Amino acid sequence: MRITMIGAGYVGLVSGACLADFGHEVVCIDKDPAKIAALHEGR
Repeated sequence: MRITMIGAGYVGLVSGACLADFGHEVVCIDKDPAKIAALHEGR
């Protein structure tokens, strides 16, 4: 299943990671450039 998580905060990231662990294709989106940059850096 393809899932889009809108909001990459604590709940969105944890939910997305769990769903991906179950084998789903997950994309997380957020509008905060600082949060997106931190995710790209692995933080």
